[in-house]
Amino acid sequence: MFRVPLLIALTLAIAFGGGILTTLSALNASAGFGAIRIGVWSAFPDVQTANADPYAKSHRAKAGRLLYGSAEGLTFTAASDEAGEQLNGTCTYKISGKTPTARLWTLYAADPDGRPLATRAELPAAHNSQGILRNRDGSFAITVSPTAKPMNWLALPDTGAFSLVLTLLDTPAAGSSGLIGLEMPKVERLGCGNE
Repeated sequence: MFRVPLLIALTLAIAFGGGILTTLSALNASAGFGAIRIGVWSAFPDVQTANADPYAKSHRAKAGRLLYGSAEGLTFTAASDEAGEQLNGTCTYKISGKTPTARLWTLYAADPDGRPLATRAELPAAHNSQGILRNRDGSFAITVSPTAKPMNWLALPDTGAFSLVLTLLDTPAAGSSGLIGLEMPKVERLGCGNE
């Protein structure tokens, strides 16, 4: 007597539960389609446009963050170094080279959810193009480390995995025609722990 309603309820619970888990898994696995990748850096130029795919729109709604329009800027993220190893807060990295043409750029370290990593207030937790020391050819080198380093140093809390977020503001790279021939800085690991 209760067998048929119980089977129907069980079937519906599995269907709805499986559907919800599959959707959440898909949303967490991908930030959307149309990513561009330059070296270790990746960006989603269409994420804020009307042409954004449903996954990108869902990520935008879930995160509750305002993103830059295509004419305003482009955010690149790096979660691994040039050797393909995951960035780790116990290691020291060197970011070197040049960025694409932009009126201003910013760089900070973020946790896996994209929030800036917390460091002590007196330590440099972010850099921008206006306050960076450069070489004569316009290139730069920034050391990302939990311990203080000379020149351009980005303080890093002694944590686990993190990513680097480089935002280019007012850049031709945000337009589709500007993506060809971009030069992005390299992210190289210098050592971990006491190395």
